[in-house]
Amino acid sequence: MARRPAGEITRVETLAAEGGLPPNYLVQILIELKASGLVRSVRGKEGGYQLARPAVEITFGDVLRAIHGPLFDSPAMGDDRCPAELREAWRRLQEAVEREAAAINFQQLLENGAERNRMFYI
Repeated sequence: MARRPAGEITRVETLAAEGGLPPNYLVQILIELKASGLVRSVRGKEGGYQLARPAVEITFGDVLRAIHGPLFDSPAMGDDRCPAELREAWRRLQEAVEREAAAINFQQLLENGAERNRMFYI
């Protein structure tokens, strides 16, 4: 997707075309993101969607939880029949996934994409 200035309002049709997604599918995702406070909609002829917070404050984990729910879950974690050491291993894995998802923010993703576009191939 194209890099945009912070706070820019973008129409669904534009986002869908750039991402190669059907507009109706993208609207469903945007509804989930809006309900989680990650984007806001702007009404009117020049309306569309924009980030509700700066890109540096929105993590990969925030978006994944908004769209899919918990990042990591295992039935074994709540099953008393599962050995305690295995439940502990699942809990540690869950914490690692949460930690890593929180460490990636959308500003980093934008900058990494911009760096890749500046690369020269010989």
